[in-house]
Amino acid sequence: MKKLLAIALAASLTSCTQVADWFGTTDSTSKTETISSTGSYAARLEVRDESITAENAYSDLFLDTAAVEQFIKKENFTDMQARQFRGFYNVRNYQYAWFASTGMTEQGQTMWALHQDSAGNKKETPVSAHMDSIIQKDSLVIDGKDSSFVQTELMLTKLLMNKAAENQSGLFNRTNFFFAVPAKKMDPMQMADSILHKQDSGLYANNDAYDALKLYLAKFHEAARKGGWQPITVSKFKKGTSSPAVSALKKRLSLSGDYPSGDTSSLYNDSLIMAIKDFQSRNGLKADGMLNDSTVKALNVPAEERVQQILVNMNRLLWSQALSDSSYIQVNIPSYMLYAIGDSGKAFEMPVIVGRQGTNTVMFNGHISQVVFNPHWNVPESIVKNEIMPAMKKDKNYLKKKNMEIVSMGKDSIPVIRQLPGKDNSLGTMKFLFPNSFDIYLHDTPDKSLFAKKDRAISHGCIRVADAPRLAAWLLEGQNGWDAAKIKSTVAAGKEETVNVQKKMPVAITYYTAWIDETGKMRFANDVYDHDKETMARMFTGKNVSVAHGSADSVNARRDSLVRP
Repeated sequence: MKKLLAIALAASLTSCTQVADWFGTTDSTSKTETISSTGSYAARLEVRDESITAENAYSDLFLDTAAVEQFIKKENFTDMQARQFRGFYNVRNYQYAWFASTGMTEQGQTMWALHQDSAGNKKETPVSAHMDSIIQKDSLVIDGKDSSFVQTELMLTKLLMNKAAENQSGLFNRTNFFFAVPAKKMDPMQMADSILHKQDSGLYANNDAYDALKLYLAKFHEAARKGGWQPITVSKFKKGTSSPAVSALKKRLSLSGDYPSGDTSSLYNDSLIMAIKDFQSRNGLKADGMLNDSTVKALNVPAEERVQQILVNMNRLLWSQALSDSSYIQVNIPSYMLYAIGDSGKAFEMPVIVGRQGTNTVMFNGHISQVVFNPHWNVPESIVKNEIMPAMKKDKNYLKKKNMEIVSMGKDSIPVIRQLPGKDNSLGTMKFLFPNSFDIYLHDTPDKSLFAKKDRAISHGCIRVADAPRLAAWLLEGQNGWDAAKIKSTVAAGKEETVNVQKKMPVAITYYTAWIDETGKMRFANDVYDHDKETMARMFTGKNVSVAHGSADSVNARRDSLVRP
C-alpha cells in the first residue's frame, strides 16, 4: 500500500527571499531574484526561475507550459487564479511538485491525504480514481508525459490554490502556497545556516515544534561545522574505570549536548552512566548504561547526517496541522509507539505494531468514532488471494482450523472470507475505527509476544496496539458505565458489539524520525520506510546517506513522547 501523510501546512511565510532560502529556490544568478524581503511577490512569480535544472531540481519531472495553459483554460480560471497558478510553476521552473519519476513526493502524499480528510470530498472523479490506483501500488515508475499524471499533478495544485484562497483553518494563504514544496536541492549545511542565521525569526512563529527542533539543529550544525566527532569503539567499562577512551566518550556526548562539557576526566562515573542511559532511551535503545554495539552505532552517526535528518523532519513539521483538541491520540510510526494525550498531558503510551515495508501503514488524521468488541475480521482480498487461497489448496480444513467462513464469492472467483470472533481472531478482542478511505484502524492482537520485537513493522498495514482494554477504557471513560469491568465482561461474552464513542477522539498517524519530547530533549528513531532517505536525495546536493541509528533492544526502553504538533 502506498504511503501517505495526513498533515497540513501550518507556516506563516512572510518573506519571499527568506522562504526561497529554505525551499531552495534562491540563486545568486537567478533571473527571479528581484524582490526584497518586504517587496511584492508579483515580479518573482511572473518570471521563471531558470536556475532550476534537471540536475538540481527537487523533482526530476517537468511540465510542458502548454499543458499548464490548457488546464488553466479548461478550469475557467479568473485572471488572478491564472496568475497564481502560473506563479506556482514559475518559481519551480515548471517542475512537478507532487510527483517524481519514482513516485509521489512527500508533499504530494500529504496534499492528497489532506484533500481526502476534508469534508465534502467524497465524489468520484477521474483524479480520485487515478489516485486510488496509485495508492494501491507498492512501487511506481512515472512518465512525466503521461497525460493522467499531468492532469493529476495540475489538479493537486488547483486543490492547494483553492485551500489557500479559502485560508482553511489558517493553514494556507495566497502568499505562502507558492513555496509549499521544495524546488531546488541545496547543500544541507548551507540550508541549516540559512535557517539559523538568515531566516526571519518570526517566519514560523506559530509552530512550536519547529522552533524546538531548530534549537537542536543549531547544536548539530555547529558540531558538523567544526568537523563532527571522532568514532567511538565498543568498550566494556565498569564504574570507577579510568581510561582515555572514557574522556573521548564524554567529549562525544558533550558535542551533541548529551553531557556537561566541563567534565573531561577519564573516570567512568555515575554521571556518565546516567548520560549513556538517557542517550539510549532517546535513541530507542535499551537504557542499561552499557556501551554496546547498538549504542556505539547511534553515537557514531555523523553530525552532518543528523543535520540532514533534522532538516527533513523540520520540513515535515511545516506541514503539521496543530490539533486544537485537548485530548487526542498520536501514533508515531518510526518509534512504534502510541501516545494518548489528555487535558493534563500524556495520559499513557503503549507499543504498537505497524505495516511492514511493502504494506506501509498509511499516515493521515482522523477521529475514532467506534469501538467494536469481539469483532469479525473481514479478510482483505489481497490476503485472501495471496495467503489464504494457497493455504486452502494445501489443507481443505484450513478455514475451519482458523475459525473462518466464506461469506460469498467475489470477483475473479476470489471468495469473500471473514474470521469469526474468538481467541485466535487476528483482530484480538476489539478494534477501534476512524473512518478513512484507506481501511486503516487500530486493533488488538492475540499474539502479545510480537511487542517484544525490536523492529515492529510487521503487519499488513493496520496498527496493532499492546493494551487494547486500556485504550478502550480511556476512549469510553464516563460513557454509559463503560469502565474496565464492563469492558472485561463484554469481551468475555464473546459476541460482537459496536459502541459509538460519544466524543470522537482525534487520531494522528505521523512519521517523525527526529523530534523534541515534552521534556525538551532530542529524540531519534529509525527511518523504517526510507522516507528520510528518499527525501534527502531530493532535498540535498552532494552525497546523501540514509539514517543509520540503532533501534530498540527492549519494549520497556521505549519512552518516546512527542511534542504536540
